[in-house]
Amino acid sequence: MPERAASAGSESPPHRHDLPAADGDGPGLPGFPDLSGLPVTGFTRRRMGFLGAGVLASWVVISFARQVGDASAATSRLEGLQTSNGQLAEQVAGLEREYQLIQGDAWVRQQARAYGLGSGQEVPFTLGPGAPALGSDAPGLAALRLGAQAASTSPLESWLTLLFGPSR
Repeated sequence: MPERAASAGSESPPHRHDLPAADGDGPGLPGFPDLSGLPVTGFTRRRMGFLGAGVLASWVVISFARQVGDASAATSRLEGLQTSNGQLAEQVAGLEREYQLIQGDAWVRQQARAYGLGSGQEVPFTLGPGAPALGSDAPGLAALRLGAQAASTSPLESWLTLLFGPSR
């Protein structure tokens, strides 16, 4: 390319190749090192492909890890629910047994006696808390008849044993 002749009144700025390099090795701007010998370290297609593949692989690994965490949390929640279901089933079975007991005739009659609603042949009575204990020679004590040792019991317990029989 032919160079133009510089006009008398206009002075054009010096071109880069016209200036000496700052380090003295070749052309360049003063104060700046010459970078023409360095390889270009820009973004190539290959590097962008590797970067995209790395981001994609990281995303897949993170999403799978999150799904594994969710699955383990669901499994532990399921185990907790199964345990609580077992406990509730035991509680329901106990309540059903209690319901069958209180629906029985013996339970109803016993509760009626507590309110003084026994049969016409029964004589309602109560024992005071300070009632004396039965004597060792009281009639009807099976322990004396069998020769067993007399156990110390409260008066109320003695009367209940006399009326309803010994406890099991």
